[in-house]
Amino acid sequence: MKQLPFQQLNIIDLSTVLAGPSVGTFFAELGARVLKIEHPKYGDVTNTWRLKQESDSSKQSAYYSSVNYLKENLALDLTIEAHYALFQAQLKDADIILMNFKKGDDAKLKVSAEDLWAINPGLIIGKISGFGSQNDRIAYDLILQAETGFMSMNGTPESGPVKMPVALIDVLAAHQLKEGLLLALLQRAQHPKGQVVSVSLYDAAICSLANQAANYLMCAQVPQRIGSLHPNIAPYGEIFQTKDDKLLTFAIGSDLHFHKLLKSLDLQALEEEIQFKSNIERVKNRTALAQIIQEKVGELLAAPLLYYLQELGVPAAQIQTLDQVFADANAQELVRVEQIGSQITKRVSQIAFKFEA
Repeated sequence: MKQLPFQQLNIIDLSTVLAGPSVGTFFAELGARVLKIEHPKYGDVTNTWRLKQESDSSKQSAYYSSVNYLKENLALDLTIEAHYALFQAQLKDADIILMNFKKGDDAKLKVSAEDLWAINPGLIIGKISGFGSQNDRIAYDLILQAETGFMSMNGTPESGPVKMPVALIDVLAAHQLKEGLLLALLQRAQHPKGQVVSVSLYDAAICSLANQAANYLMCAQVPQRIGSLHPNIAPYGEIFQTKDDKLLTFAIGSDLHFHKLLKSLDLQALEEEIQFKSNIERVKNRTALAQIIQEKVGELLAAPLLYYLQELGVPAAQIQTLDQVFADANAQELVRVEQIGSQITKRVSQIAFKFEA
């Protein structure tokens, strides 16, 4: 078996919910020993976040399982002296500790940087907060999606603002923290000393606005709710229904893609029309263009059309539900299974990268 890169790494995970625990799972998948410490009475709140069919409270919730994989578990109340002594014993050999306490709780629980470095001077401390380490406001992903513009852009004119169906800001913050911790490990290899790496959900969200932020900062364009449409490209994100009632979408990112799309639909004549000749004209006239494309797509079956588009190199896809997604062998390769007592738990991997020869 190939040796995993972090088999010598010891991590203590004091974090709860999604962002912090997913960082712990990332390292666990790569071989680290990750000890998740939870309060004996309250545990991790996500173990109470259950689907209607998850009635057995003795088993892990699917939500909790999604970001707590390959971890050892220890129930400790750090306000109890004997429990804190057990925590200290684990801390002496730890390389990284993860936490997402609200402001002031780190001092109350004696897990401030000064407390921890007094026991382990080389410890790397990974912290996640909602709005920054000096802000005591409680934050959930929904609140960040609302306040950082994501909800205002997501949805349609008819739907009103819509949150994304995954806790995307938590996921983005987790990736930021992973990157910071990996850099801290590199720096510690050269200059052995402790370091605090902190990420706020707010900063992670703002940093992820990407092209939408630049559209505003450079052109004063405030994004509106346009469903899956792209503000800068057309056709891109329009949804078309085929003869057999499948839903397709196209990502036509260049004039070459547009030429090939028209070829596949026998609509080559549109290339000569001034309103569709360039991307900027297609953006201006996207509604009329979408209506023409829908008329043709509605006459065709999904499977042969998608096959032909892929042969031509046109980015196109059928919109799939999760049962369809996980019927694919490629998605199944990313499923991770762990047996906890009598329970079989499943989640997707935290690792999408591959090292190729």
